[in-house]
Amino acid sequence: MSDYILEMNHITKEFSGVKALDDVNLKVKKGEVHALCGENGAGKSTLMNVLSGVYPYGTYSGDIVYKGEVGKFHKIKDSEAKGIVIIHQELALSPYMSVAENVFLGNEQCSGKGVIDWTKTRAKATEMLAKVGLEDEDVNVPVNSLGVGKQQLIEIAKAMAKDVELLILDEPTAALNDEESAKLLEIMLELKKHGVTMIIISHKLNEISYVADAITVIRDGHTIETLTKGVDDFSEDRIIKGMVGREMTNRYPVREGVTIGDTIFEVQNWNVYHPEDPSRQVLKDVNIQVKAGEVVGLAGLMGAGRTEFAMSVFGKSYGQKISGTVKMNGKEVDLKDVRTAIDNKLAYVSEDRKGNGLVLIDDIKRNMTMAALRNFFSKNGVVDSNEEIVKAEEYKKLINVKANSIDQAVGSLSGGNQQKVVLAKWMLTQPDVLILDEPTRGIDVGAKYEIYCVINDLAKAGKAVIIISSEMPEIIGTCDRLYVINEGHIAGELAKEEMTQEKIMGCIMADNRKGA
Repeated sequence: MSDYILEMNHITKEFSGVKALDDVNLKVKKGEVHALCGENGAGKSTLMNVLSGVYPYGTYSGDIVYKGEVGKFHKIKDSEAKGIVIIHQELALSPYMSVAENVFLGNEQCSGKGVIDWTKTRAKATEMLAKVGLEDEDVNVPVNSLGVGKQQLIEIAKAMAKDVELLILDEPTAALNDEESAKLLEIMLELKKHGVTMIIISHKLNEISYVADAITVIRDGHTIETLTKGVDDFSEDRIIKGMVGREMTNRYPVREGVTIGDTIFEVQNWNVYHPEDPSRQVLKDVNIQVKAGEVVGLAGLMGAGRTEFAMSVFGKSYGQKISGTVKMNGKEVDLKDVRTAIDNKLAYVSEDRKGNGLVLIDDIKRNMTMAALRNFFSKNGVVDSNEEIVKAEEYKKLINVKANSIDQAVGSLSGGNQQKVVLAKWMLTQPDVLILDEPTRGIDVGAKYEIYCVINDLAKAGKAVIIISSEMPEIIGTCDRLYVINEGHIAGELAKEEMTQEKIMGCIMADNRKGA
Protein backbone atom coordinates (compact mmCIF):
# COMPACT_ATOMS: atom_id res chain seq x y z
CA MET A 1 0.00 0.00 0.00
CA SER A 2 1.38 3.43 -0.95
CA ASP A 3 2.26 5.99 1.73
CA TYR A 4 0.27 8.50 -0.28
CA ILE A 5 -3.46 8.95 0.27
CA LEU A 6 -3.59 11.30 -2.73
CA GLU A 7 -1.64 11.67 -5.96
CA MET A 8 -2.59 14.27 -8.56
CA ASN A 9 -0.61 13.51 -11.71
CA HIS A 10 -0.08 15.85 -14.69
CA ILE A 11 -3.20 17.94 -14.05
CA THR A 12 -3.88 20.51 -16.77
CA LYS A 13 -6.95 22.78 -16.67
CA GLU A 14 -7.83 25.48 -19.21
CA PHE A 15 -10.30 28.37 -19.16
CA SER A 16 -11.05 29.93 -22.57
CA GLY A 17 -7.74 28.66 -23.94
CA VAL A 18 -5.71 29.97 -20.99
CA LYS A 19 -3.95 27.31 -18.89
CA ALA A 20 -4.76 27.86 -15.19
CA LEU A 21 -2.94 24.60 -14.37
CA ASP A 22 -0.17 23.21 -16.56
CA ASP A 23 1.10 19.68 -15.78
CA VAL A 24 0.69 20.07 -11.99
CA ASN A 25 1.73 17.20 -9.71
CA LEU A 26 0.85 16.84 -6.02
CA LYS A 27 1.49 13.98 -3.58
CA VAL A 28 -0.02 13.97 -0.08
CA LYS A 29 0.88 11.39 2.58
CA LYS A 30 -1.80 9.84 4.77
CA GLY A 31 -2.18 11.67 8.09
CA GLU A 32 -0.13 14.74 7.20
CA VAL A 33 -0.94 18.43 6.95
CA HIS A 34 0.13 19.47 3.46
CA ALA A 35 0.23 23.18 2.55
CA LEU A 36 -0.27 24.69 -0.89
CA CYS A 37 1.52 28.02 -1.31
CA GLY A 38 1.66 30.43 -4.22
CA GLU A 39 0.77 33.93 -5.30
CA ASN A 40 -2.84 34.92 -6.05
CA GLY A 41 -3.80 33.39 -9.38
CA ALA A 42 -1.11 30.68 -9.17
CA GLY A 43 -3.76 27.94 -9.43
CA LYS A 44 -4.05 26.65 -5.83
CA SER A 45 -7.84 26.93 -5.51
CA THR A 46 -8.31 25.68 -9.09
CA LEU A 47 -6.33 22.54 -8.24
CA MET A 48 -8.47 21.89 -5.16
CA ASN A 49 -11.65 22.51 -7.18
CA VAL A 50 -10.47 19.84 -9.63
CA LEU A 51 -9.84 17.44 -6.73
CA SER A 52 -13.23 18.00 -5.08
CA GLY A 53 -15.31 17.76 -8.26
CA VAL A 54 -16.25 21.46 -8.52
CA TYR A 55 -14.57 21.14 -11.94
CA PRO A 56 -15.92 17.72 -13.01
CA TYR A 57 -13.97 14.77 -14.39
CA GLY A 58 -13.50 15.29 -18.11
CA THR A 59 -13.05 19.08 -17.92
CA TYR A 60 -9.32 18.66 -17.16
CA SER A 61 -6.54 16.28 -18.21
CA GLY A 62 -4.45 14.16 -15.86
CA ASP A 63 -5.30 11.68 -13.10
CA ILE A 64 -6.45 11.89 -9.49
CA VAL A 65 -5.38 8.78 -7.57
CA TYR A 66 -7.09 8.62 -4.17
CA LYS A 67 -6.42 5.69 -1.81
CA GLY A 68 -4.96 3.72 -4.72
CA GLU A 69 -7.93 4.22 -7.07
CA VAL A 70 -8.39 6.66 -9.95
CA GLY A 71 -11.00 9.22 -8.86
CA LYS A 72 -13.57 10.35 -11.42
CA PHE A 73 -15.56 12.96 -9.53
CA HIS A 74 -18.39 14.52 -11.55
CA LYS A 75 -19.68 16.63 -8.64
CA ILE A 76 -18.87 17.49 -5.03
CA LYS A 77 -21.16 14.72 -3.72
CA ASP A 78 -18.92 12.16 -5.50
CA SER A 79 -15.75 13.30 -3.71
CA GLU A 80 -17.58 13.64 -0.37
CA ALA A 81 -18.76 10.04 -0.68
CA LYS A 82 -15.07 9.07 -0.70
CA GLY A 83 -14.28 11.19 2.37
CA ILE A 84 -12.88 14.29 0.61
CA VAL A 85 -14.42 17.51 1.96
CA ILE A 86 -13.49 21.07 0.92
CA ILE A 87 -14.09 24.19 3.02
CA HIS A 88 -13.99 27.23 0.74
CA GLN A 89 -12.70 30.67 1.71
CA GLU A 90 -16.27 32.02 1.59
CA LEU A 91 -18.16 30.15 4.29
CA ALA A 92 -21.00 27.99 2.98
CA LEU A 93 -23.30 28.40 5.97
CA SER A 94 -26.93 29.47 5.89
CA PRO A 95 -27.00 32.51 8.22
CA TYR A 96 -30.57 32.27 9.49
CA MET A 97 -30.57 28.52 10.12
CA SER A 98 -29.50 27.07 13.47
CA VAL A 99 -26.04 25.70 14.21
CA ALA A 100 -27.42 22.13 14.22
CA GLU A 101 -29.16 22.63 10.86
CA ASN A 102 -25.94 23.99 9.35
CA VAL A 103 -23.80 21.12 10.65
CA PHE A 104 -26.02 18.66 8.74
CA LEU A 105 -26.92 20.87 5.77
CA GLY A 106 -27.03 18.57 2.74
CA ASN A 107 -26.37 15.62 5.06
CA GLU A 108 -29.68 15.57 6.96
CA GLN A 109 -30.27 13.03 9.73
CA CYS A 110 -33.50 11.34 8.68
CA SER A 111 -35.72 8.68 10.18
CA GLY A 112 -36.63 5.61 8.17
CA LYS A 113 -39.48 7.47 6.43
CA GLY A 114 -37.30 10.31 5.11
CA VAL A 115 -38.40 12.75 7.84
CA ILE A 116 -35.64 14.73 9.63
CA ASP A 117 -34.99 13.39 13.13
CA TRP A 118 -34.40 16.63 15.07
CA THR A 119 -33.47 14.93 18.35
CA LYS A 120 -30.75 12.96 16.57
CA THR A 121 -29.65 16.07 14.61
CA ARG A 122 -29.14 18.15 17.76
CA ALA A 123 -27.40 15.31 19.64
CA LYS A 124 -25.00 14.54 16.80
CA ALA A 125 -24.37 18.27 16.16
CA THR A 126 -23.34 18.66 19.83
CA GLU A 127 -21.03 15.65 19.39
CA MET A 128 -19.42 17.16 16.25
CA LEU A 129 -18.98 20.59 17.85
CA ALA A 130 -17.14 18.97 20.78
CA LYS A 131 -14.55 17.69 18.29
CA VAL A 132 -13.70 21.29 17.30
CA GLY A 133 -13.67 22.75 20.80
CA LEU A 134 -17.24 24.13 20.80
CA GLU A 135 -18.73 21.68 23.30
CA ASP A 136 -20.51 24.48 25.22
CA GLU A 137 -22.13 26.05 22.15
CA ASP A 138 -25.94 26.17 21.88
CA VAL A 139 -26.84 24.25 18.70
CA ASN A 140 -30.25 25.95 18.46
CA VAL A 141 -29.07 29.55 17.90
CA PRO A 142 -28.90 31.01 14.36
CA VAL A 143 -25.38 30.69 12.98
CA ASN A 144 -25.20 34.43 12.13
CA SER A 145 -25.32 35.23 15.86
CA LEU A 146 -21.80 33.77 16.20
CA GLY A 147 -18.46 35.34 15.29
CA VAL A 148 -16.51 34.42 12.14
CA GLY A 149 -14.04 32.32 14.15
CA LYS A 150 -16.78 30.07 15.51
CA GLN A 151 -18.44 29.89 12.08
CA GLN A 152 -15.15 28.61 10.63
CA LEU A 153 -15.06 25.88 13.30
CA ILE A 154 -18.70 24.98 12.52
CA GLU A 155 -17.63 24.45 8.89
CA ILE A 156 -15.04 21.96 10.15
CA ALA A 157 -17.68 20.26 12.37
CA LYS A 158 -19.89 20.04 9.26
CA ALA A 159 -17.01 18.30 7.44
CA MET A 160 -16.46 15.93 10.38
CA ALA A 161 -20.14 14.93 10.19
CA LYS A 162 -19.46 13.64 6.66
CA ASP A 163 -16.81 11.14 7.88
CA VAL A 164 -14.00 13.19 6.40
CA GLU A 165 -10.65 11.51 5.64
CA LEU A 166 -9.10 14.28 3.53
CA LEU A 167 -10.02 17.82 4.59
CA ILE A 168 -9.20 20.76 2.30
CA LEU A 169 -9.12 24.21 3.92
CA ASP A 170 -8.91 27.22 1.59
CA GLU A 171 -7.66 30.31 3.49
CA PRO A 172 -9.27 29.16 6.78
CA THR A 173 -7.74 31.97 8.89
CA ALA A 174 -8.05 34.88 6.41
CA ALA A 175 -10.89 36.55 8.34
CA LEU A 176 -9.80 35.49 11.85
CA ASN A 177 -7.89 37.39 14.50
CA ASP A 178 -4.65 36.00 15.99
CA GLU A 179 -6.38 34.24 18.90
CA GLU A 180 -9.00 32.58 16.67
CA SER A 181 -6.32 31.59 14.14
CA ALA A 182 -4.19 29.97 16.85
CA LYS A 183 -7.21 27.99 18.09
CA LEU A 184 -7.99 26.77 14.57
CA LEU A 185 -4.40 25.64 14.00
CA GLU A 186 -4.41 23.68 17.28
CA ILE A 187 -7.68 21.99 16.24
CA MET A 188 -6.04 21.04 12.91
CA LEU A 189 -3.17 19.40 14.81
CA GLU A 190 -5.69 17.59 17.01
CA LEU A 191 -7.56 16.30 13.92
CA LYS A 192 -4.23 15.12 12.53
CA LYS A 193 -3.71 13.02 15.68
CA HIS A 194 -7.05 11.33 14.90
CA GLY A 195 -5.87 10.36 11.42
CA VAL A 196 -7.44 13.15 9.32
CA THR A 197 -5.26 14.19 6.37
CA MET A 198 -5.40 17.91 5.53
CA ILE A 199 -4.50 20.22 2.68
CA ILE A 200 -4.34 23.90 3.66
CA ILE A 201 -4.11 26.92 1.37
CA SER A 202 -2.92 30.03 3.20
CA HIS A 203 -0.99 33.26 2.66
CA LYS A 204 -0.06 33.46 6.35
CA LEU A 205 3.37 31.88 6.07
CA ASN A 206 4.06 31.82 9.82
CA GLU A 207 0.96 29.61 10.25
CA ILE A 208 2.05 27.36 7.37
CA SER A 209 5.52 26.89 8.91
CA TYR A 210 3.90 25.97 12.23
CA VAL A 211 1.19 23.54 11.16
CA ALA A 212 2.38 21.91 7.90
CA ASP A 213 4.46 18.74 7.46
CA ALA A 214 5.10 19.51 3.79
CA ILE A 215 4.64 22.50 1.48
CA THR A 216 4.06 22.37 -2.28
CA VAL A 217 4.73 25.66 -4.06
CA ILE A 218 2.73 26.51 -7.19
CA ARG A 219 3.71 29.41 -9.47
CA ASP A 220 1.84 30.49 -12.63
CA GLY A 221 0.00 27.16 -12.89
CA HIS A 222 3.15 25.01 -12.52
CA THR A 223 4.40 22.93 -9.59
CA ILE A 224 7.72 24.44 -8.51
CA GLU A 225 8.85 22.31 -5.55
CA THR A 226 7.78 20.44 -2.42
CA LEU A 227 9.51 21.23 0.89
CA THR A 228 9.48 18.75 3.77
CA LYS A 229 9.64 19.75 7.46
CA GLY A 230 12.83 18.57 9.13
CA VAL A 231 14.55 18.10 5.77
CA ASP A 232 14.25 21.41 3.88
CA ASP A 233 14.44 25.06 4.95
CA PHE A 234 10.93 25.91 6.18
CA SER A 235 11.55 29.63 6.82
CA GLU A 236 9.19 32.32 5.50
CA ASP A 237 11.96 33.78 3.31
CA ARG A 238 12.56 30.38 1.71
CA ILE A 239 8.83 29.85 1.01
CA ILE A 240 8.58 33.36 -0.49
CA LYS A 241 11.54 32.66 -2.78
CA GLY A 242 9.71 29.63 -4.17
CA MET A 243 6.45 31.58 -4.57
CA VAL A 244 7.80 34.66 -6.36
CA GLY A 245 10.91 33.17 -7.96
CA ARG A 246 13.34 35.56 -6.28
CA GLU A 247 14.61 36.66 -2.89
CA MET A 248 12.48 39.37 -1.26
CA THR A 249 14.95 41.25 0.91
CA ASN A 250 12.45 43.96 1.85
CA ARG A 251 8.74 43.22 2.11
CA TYR A 252 7.91 46.91 2.52
CA PRO A 253 9.14 49.20 -0.29
CA VAL A 254 11.03 52.31 0.82
CA ARG A 255 8.97 55.50 0.50
CA GLU A 256 11.12 58.09 -1.26
CA GLY A 257 10.51 61.62 -2.53
CA VAL A 258 7.55 62.29 -0.21
CA THR A 259 7.08 65.72 1.34
CA ILE A 260 4.70 65.75 4.30
CA GLY A 261 2.56 68.89 4.10
CA ASP A 262 -0.23 70.52 6.07
CA THR A 263 -3.05 68.71 7.90
CA ILE A 264 -5.75 67.93 5.34
CA PHE A 265 -7.97 65.58 7.34
CA GLU A 266 -9.05 66.02 10.94
CA VAL A 267 -11.68 64.30 13.10
CA GLN A 268 -12.49 65.87 16.48
CA ASN A 269 -14.49 64.53 19.44
CA TRP A 270 -16.07 61.72 17.39
CA ASN A 271 -18.79 59.76 19.19
CA VAL A 272 -20.81 56.91 17.70
CA TYR A 273 -23.48 54.59 19.13
CA HIS A 274 -24.29 51.06 18.00
CA PRO A 275 -26.75 50.95 15.05
CA GLU A 276 -29.12 48.56 16.87
CA ASP A 277 -28.58 49.62 20.48
CA PRO A 278 -28.83 53.38 21.08
CA SER A 279 -27.55 52.99 24.65
CA ARG A 280 -24.29 51.30 23.64
CA GLN A 281 -21.49 53.73 22.78
CA VAL A 282 -19.03 52.24 20.28
CA LEU A 283 -16.66 55.22 19.81
CA LYS A 284 -15.83 57.76 22.51
CA ASP A 285 -14.24 61.17 21.79
CA VAL A 286 -11.92 59.98 19.02
CA ASN A 287 -9.49 62.63 17.72
CA ILE A 288 -7.14 62.06 14.80
CA GLN A 289 -5.42 64.15 12.14
CA VAL A 290 -3.54 63.26 8.94
CA LYS A 291 -1.25 65.45 6.84
CA ALA A 292 -0.79 65.54 3.07
CA GLY A 293 1.71 62.84 2.02
CA GLU A 294 1.41 61.05 5.35
CA VAL A 295 0.47 57.41 5.89
CA VAL A 296 -1.16 56.97 9.30
CA GLY A 297 -2.08 53.62 10.84
CA LEU A 298 -4.99 52.63 13.08
CA ALA A 299 -3.75 49.73 15.22
CA GLY A 300 -5.72 47.73 17.75
CA LEU A 301 -7.25 44.37 18.51
CA MET A 302 -10.27 42.98 16.62
CA GLY A 303 -13.41 44.72 17.84
CA ALA A 304 -11.52 47.81 19.06
CA GLY A 305 -13.64 50.09 16.84
CA ARG A 306 -11.30 50.78 13.91
CA THR A 307 -13.68 49.73 11.11
CA GLU A 308 -16.62 51.34 12.93
CA PHE A 309 -14.67 54.59 13.02
CA ALA A 310 -13.83 54.47 9.30
CA MET A 311 -17.39 53.61 8.24
CA SER A 312 -19.02 56.19 10.51
CA VAL A 313 -16.77 58.95 9.12
CA PHE A 314 -17.35 57.80 5.53
CA GLY A 315 -20.84 59.19 5.03
CA LYS A 316 -22.18 57.87 8.36
CA SER A 317 -22.26 54.32 6.92
CA TYR A 318 -22.24 52.88 10.44
CA GLY A 319 -23.91 53.77 13.73
CA GLN A 320 -26.41 56.28 15.07
CA LYS A 321 -26.38 59.38 17.31
CA ILE A 322 -23.11 60.37 15.63
CA SER A 323 -21.52 63.58 16.89
CA GLY A 324 -18.20 65.33 16.33
CA THR A 325 -16.46 67.38 13.66
CA VAL A 326 -14.75 66.42 10.40
CA LYS A 327 -12.45 68.93 8.69
CA MET A 328 -11.07 68.61 5.17
CA ASN A 329 -8.27 71.07 4.31
CA GLY A 330 -9.11 73.09 7.41
CA LYS A 331 -12.79 73.50 6.51
CA GLU A 332 -15.56 71.79 8.48
CA VAL A 333 -17.66 69.43 6.34
CA ASP A 334 -20.89 67.53 7.00
CA LEU A 335 -20.40 64.07 5.51
CA LYS A 336 -24.06 63.13 5.88
CA ASP A 337 -24.00 60.30 3.32
CA VAL A 338 -21.62 58.39 1.03
CA ARG A 339 -22.27 60.68 -1.94
CA THR A 340 -21.29 63.75 0.13
CA ALA A 341 -18.16 61.96 1.36
CA ILE A 342 -17.09 61.20 -2.23
CA ASP A 343 -17.86 64.79 -3.31
CA ASN A 344 -15.60 65.99 -0.46
CA LYS A 345 -12.70 63.84 -1.74
CA LEU A 346 -12.90 61.11 0.91
CA ALA A 347 -12.66 57.43 -0.13
CA TYR A 348 -13.00 54.22 1.87
CA VAL A 349 -11.75 50.79 0.74
CA SER A 350 -13.84 48.29 2.72
CA GLU A 351 -12.30 45.29 4.50
CA ASP A 352 -14.89 43.06 2.78
CA ARG A 353 -14.04 43.40 -0.90
CA LYS A 354 -16.54 40.77 -2.03
CA GLY A 355 -19.45 41.91 0.13
CA ASN A 356 -19.08 45.70 0.03
CA GLY A 357 -16.34 46.53 -2.47
CA LEU A 358 -17.25 44.81 -5.74
CA VAL A 359 -20.10 43.61 -7.92
CA LEU A 360 -18.65 40.18 -8.68
CA ILE A 361 -20.83 39.41 -11.70
CA ASP A 362 -19.93 42.73 -13.36
CA ASP A 363 -16.76 43.41 -15.36
CA ILE A 364 -13.51 45.10 -14.31
CA LYS A 365 -14.31 48.30 -16.20
CA ARG A 366 -17.67 48.90 -14.50
CA ASN A 367 -16.32 48.01 -11.07
CA MET A 368 -13.44 50.45 -11.50
CA THR A 369 -15.60 53.35 -12.63
CA MET A 370 -18.80 52.93 -10.60
CA ALA A 371 -17.85 55.19 -7.65
CA ALA A 372 -16.60 57.95 -10.00
CA LEU A 373 -19.37 57.53 -12.58
CA ARG A 374 -21.45 60.54 -11.54
CA ASN A 375 -18.59 63.04 -11.16
CA PHE A 376 -16.12 61.96 -13.85
CA PHE A 377 -17.74 59.72 -16.47
CA SER A 378 -21.12 61.26 -17.19
CA LYS A 379 -22.56 64.52 -18.44
CA ASN A 380 -26.22 65.45 -18.01
CA GLY A 381 -26.90 61.89 -16.87
CA VAL A 382 -25.33 60.28 -19.97
CA VAL A 383 -22.33 57.97 -19.38
CA ASP A 384 -19.25 58.48 -21.57
CA SER A 385 -18.42 54.82 -22.31
CA ASN A 386 -15.27 55.65 -24.26
CA GLU A 387 -13.80 57.57 -21.32
CA GLU A 388 -14.69 54.63 -19.05
CA ILE A 389 -12.73 52.26 -21.29
CA VAL A 390 -9.71 54.60 -21.51
CA LYS A 391 -9.46 55.08 -17.73
CA ALA A 392 -10.09 51.41 -16.90
CA GLU A 393 -7.31 50.36 -19.31
CA GLU A 394 -5.01 53.02 -17.82
CA TYR A 395 -5.56 51.85 -14.24
CA LYS A 396 -5.38 48.16 -15.17
CA LYS A 397 -1.82 48.85 -16.38
CA LEU A 398 -1.00 51.36 -13.62
CA ILE A 399 -1.61 48.93 -10.74
CA ASN A 400 -0.89 45.73 -12.69
CA VAL A 401 -4.26 43.95 -12.61
CA LYS A 402 -3.65 40.50 -14.12
CA ALA A 403 -6.64 39.84 -16.37
CA ASN A 404 -7.34 39.04 -20.01
CA SER A 405 -9.24 42.30 -20.51
CA ILE A 406 -11.26 44.97 -18.69
CA ASP A 407 -14.40 43.12 -19.84
CA GLN A 408 -13.55 40.11 -17.65
CA ALA A 409 -15.91 39.46 -14.72
CA VAL A 410 -14.34 40.54 -11.42
CA GLY A 411 -15.56 37.34 -9.74
CA SER A 412 -13.19 35.31 -11.94
CA LEU A 413 -10.09 37.18 -10.70
CA SER A 414 -7.80 36.08 -7.87
CA GLY A 415 -8.16 37.81 -4.48
CA GLY A 416 -5.11 40.03 -5.02
CA ASN A 417 -6.36 41.27 -8.37
CA GLN A 418 -9.84 41.87 -6.96
CA GLN A 419 -8.21 44.01 -4.25
CA LYS A 420 -6.40 46.03 -6.92
CA VAL A 421 -9.70 46.66 -8.73
CA VAL A 422 -11.22 48.00 -5.47
CA LEU A 423 -8.20 50.30 -5.05
CA ALA A 424 -8.56 51.55 -8.63
CA LYS A 425 -12.28 52.16 -8.06
CA TRP A 426 -11.54 54.63 -5.27
CA MET A 427 -8.41 56.12 -6.84
CA LEU A 428 -10.58 57.09 -9.82
CA THR A 429 -12.69 59.31 -7.54
CA GLN A 430 -9.48 61.39 -7.15
CA PRO A 431 -9.66 61.55 -3.33
CA ASP A 432 -7.52 63.72 -1.07
CA VAL A 433 -7.98 61.25 1.79
CA LEU A 434 -8.05 57.47 1.33
CA ILE A 435 -8.96 55.06 4.17
CA LEU A 436 -7.75 51.51 3.51
CA ASP A 437 -9.38 48.89 5.75
CA GLU A 438 -7.36 45.62 5.79
CA PRO A 439 -6.02 46.38 2.27
CA THR A 440 -3.97 43.15 2.00
CA ARG A 441 -6.23 40.62 3.75
CA GLY A 442 -6.13 37.20 2.07
CA ILE A 443 -3.55 38.10 -0.58
CA ASP A 444 -0.01 36.86 -1.17
CA VAL A 445 3.32 38.58 -0.49
CA GLY A 446 3.88 39.55 -4.14
CA ALA A 447 0.49 41.25 -4.46
CA LYS A 448 0.97 42.86 -1.03
CA TYR A 449 4.23 44.43 -2.20
CA GLU A 450 2.47 45.88 -5.25
CA ILE A 451 -0.27 47.39 -3.05
CA TYR A 452 2.37 48.90 -0.74
CA CYS A 453 3.92 50.50 -3.86
CA VAL A 454 0.49 51.99 -4.74
CA ILE A 455 0.22 53.38 -1.18
CA ASN A 456 3.67 54.98 -1.58
CA ASP A 457 2.60 56.53 -4.90
CA LEU A 458 -0.54 57.97 -3.26
CA ALA A 459 1.58 59.53 -0.50
CA LYS A 460 4.01 60.90 -3.10
CA ALA A 461 1.05 62.53 -4.88
CA GLY A 462 0.22 64.39 -1.64
CA LYS A 463 -2.74 62.26 -0.56
CA ALA A 464 -3.48 61.51 3.09
CA VAL A 465 -3.66 57.73 3.62
CA ILE A 466 -5.11 55.92 6.65
CA ILE A 467 -4.38 52.18 6.99
CA ILE A 468 -6.34 49.83 9.24
CA SER A 469 -4.61 46.46 9.60
CA SER A 470 -4.68 43.55 12.03
CA GLU A 471 -1.13 42.65 10.99
CA MET A 472 1.16 44.68 13.24
CA PRO A 473 4.28 44.19 11.04
CA GLU A 474 2.29 45.68 8.13
CA ILE A 475 1.26 48.75 10.17
CA ILE A 476 4.86 49.24 11.35
CA GLY A 477 6.32 48.66 7.87
CA THR A 478 4.01 51.02 5.97
CA CYS A 479 3.07 53.90 8.31
CA ASP A 480 4.74 57.18 9.27
CA ARG A 481 2.70 57.41 12.47
CA LEU A 482 -0.06 55.46 14.14
CA TYR A 483 -2.93 55.75 16.57
CA VAL A 484 -3.72 52.83 18.88
CA ILE A 485 -7.48 52.32 19.31
CA ASN A 486 -8.78 50.31 22.25
CA GLU A 487 -12.41 49.79 23.26
CA GLY A 488 -13.60 52.66 21.07
CA HIS A 489 -11.16 55.40 22.06
CA ILE A 490 -7.59 56.47 21.32
CA ALA A 491 -5.24 54.67 23.72
CA GLY A 492 -2.02 56.16 22.37
CA GLU A 493 -0.12 57.69 19.47
CA LEU A 494 3.29 56.49 18.23
CA ALA A 495 5.78 58.14 15.88
CA LYS A 496 7.69 56.05 13.28
CA GLU A 497 10.78 55.61 15.48
CA GLU A 498 8.63 54.43 18.43
CA MET A 499 6.68 51.76 16.55
CA THR A 500 7.19 48.20 17.78
CA GLN A 501 4.71 45.40 18.41
CA GLU A 502 5.63 45.59 22.11
CA LYS A 503 4.88 49.34 22.28
CA ILE A 504 1.50 48.88 20.52
CA MET A 505 0.47 46.08 22.89
CA GLY A 506 1.86 48.13 25.80
CA CYS A 507 -0.52 50.99 24.91
CA ILE A 508 -3.47 48.57 24.85
CA MET A 509 -2.55 46.90 28.15
CA ALA A 510 -1.95 50.24 29.91
CA ASP A 511 -5.34 51.47 28.67
CA ASN A 512 -7.04 48.30 29.93
CA ARG A 513 -5.49 48.77 33.37
CA LYS A 514 -6.70 52.39 33.41
CA GLY A 515 -10.26 51.28 32.66
CA ALA A 516 -10.23 48.42 35.16
